[in-house]
Amino acid sequence: MINLTLIFIAAAITHNFVLTYFLGICPFIGVSKRIEQAVGMGIATTFVMTLAACVTWIIYHFILIRFGLPFLQYASFIIVIASLVQIVEMFIRKVSPALYRALGIYLPLITTNCAILGLTLFMILRKYTFLEGVVFGVGAGCGFTLALVIMAGIREELECCDIPKPLQGAGITLIIAGMLALSFMGFGGLISR
Repeated sequence: MINLTLIFIAAAITHNFVLTYFLGICPFIGVSKRIEQAVGMGIATTFVMTLAACVTWIIYHFILIRFGLPFLQYASFIIVIASLVQIVEMFIRKVSPALYRALGIYLPLITTNCAILGLTLFMILRKYTFLEGVVFGVGAGCGFTLALVIMAGIREELECCDIPKPLQGAGITLIIAGMLALSFMGFGGLISR
């Protein structure tokens, strides 16, 4: 139980995919303008990360390893992720058309979100069990959502600030992302997993 808690906290905070490994930067910068969009994107990404962890673990251990095909892990993981994103996209379109319209082009970006592929590859490299992989997926998704929502909250507040012209837009966004990464590094001494 303690190991699962450590995996979750490490994936969500100390080894945050966006702020530590710089995976998933495109949606992090693109969807972090409004908190509502950030929460929706974060939940969708968390769901896909968790499902991807489950499905890719099963495929890797019961198909690729059993038949001596581990070299196909990249191709098979990419196909699994793309399929899962299509399922999530159809689900969001049916359940919440407003959220589907709000996410717009960013929903297909989950397909090319390197954080999800990174999650599946890290899970295999770290030799996680199935349960550890699921917890790792949930933790990584929660960490992605946390980083997205924090950035969205800061960017909403910046709209009321007088920012120097050269720093407006991407400049201030990248500076804030760097400061967030530094602040998350402060938790690095807590967990080294």
